[in-house]
Formats: sequence, structure tokens, C-alpha cells
Amino acid sequence: MTSPQTWPHVFEAGGAGTPVLLLLHGTGGTEEDLLPLAARLAPGAGYLAPRGPVQEHGLNRWFRRFGEGVFDVDDVVRRADELAAFLGWAREHYGIADRPLVAVGFSNGANIALAAALLHPDAVSRVVAFSGMYPLEGRTVGADLSGTSVALFNGSSDAMAPIDSVTRLGSILESRGSEVDRNVREGGHGIHPTEVDGAAAWIASHTRKVSHD
Repeated sequence: MTSPQTWPHVFEAGGAGTPVLLLLHGTGGTEEDLLPLAARLAPGAGYLAPRGPVQEHGLNRWFRRFGEGVFDVDDVVRRADELAAFLGWAREHYGIADRPLVAVGFSNGANIALAAALLHPDAVSRVVAFSGMYPLEGRTVGADLSGTSVALFNGSSDAMAPIDSVTRLGSILESRGSEVDRNVREGGHGIHPTEVDGAAAWIASHTRKVSHD
């Protein structure tokens, strides 16, 4: 069990009124991996970047798996619960409860972000998922996801995140009321520069401050 208070992470407050990006690295990454991406996605924004709590052959991950693309779904659920608890602690600890939070994940990090959104939409309501797939195979998702928004960025020939799983993911999210923006490019696993541009525009449009006169 990962305790929120001792979870390795880095935090940058960013400018007042800006969103906070929850940066979730891929397999083998660290909390530093996606920091360069933050400035390109939302200049001046804050960020919160924890380290995946699971070890696989010495590599950091967010949850266990039985093989490539075969997830330990019980562990996915457990780790999504832990991430939601960590976010609750961080929001209070860093005083960011009133700022919009966007989970930005790559690969394994995208999958835990999606799992958290599916299971804890109150904690994670906006997700940018690069090369992610459906993380809860065999489980029924019962949560009401109205008010959540997800941007999916995938390669059409990605063997690590098969497009049929991505299609199913989008359909499940929409069936529960989520707003889903699907983006499929040619190519495989990774983050393409055009996807960064698309994600930046999506984040801006989904975190724009509404003025009240």
C-alpha cells in the first residue's frame, strides 16, 4: 500500500488560475519523464508528477500485469484507488483543490489515468491519454461519467495498445456519459508532435476559466 504522504513525486504550483497537470509516466519512467511535456501542453501551468509504485524487473509501473497487454485487473483497481487517495491528499496539501486538474498519461500512465477516471470520476474528470487502451478488461463500469472529458491519442498500428481496445474504451466511456475526443494517427506507440499540439488545444478548451460578471 502506497501512503500519499510518502509517495515520491514532484510538484510545481505554476501560475495563479492555471490548471494543474497530473503527469503519469510510462513503463520504466520516473516522475521526471513528462516534465518537459508540461510546458508544451499548458505553458505556466502547475504540475504534479508521482512515480509509479509497482516494480517489474526493476522498472517503475503503475500496476502489475501478467504479460504484454494482459493486465492484473484487480491490481489496476487497487492502484487506481491509491492514486485517487493520493490526489485527495495532494489537493489539500498543496492548496490546489479549486484549480482544474488534467491527468496526462503515456502508455502505462495513460492506462492508470483512464482507470482512475472510470472508477473515481470525482477525483479524475479530465484525461489526456497518449497510447492508452481499455484498462479494466472483464469488469463492468457502473460509475456515472457525465461531466468527465477524455482525449484519446493513439496510433493505428500500435501493437501495445491495439486499436480495437481503444475503440471499446471510447464506446464504454461514452456509454457512461463521458465526452470523448478520439484521435487516431498512422504509426505505433509513442507521442507524435501533432498529438502534443492537439492535446494542448484540448487542455486549453477544457480548463478555460469562466468569468462571472
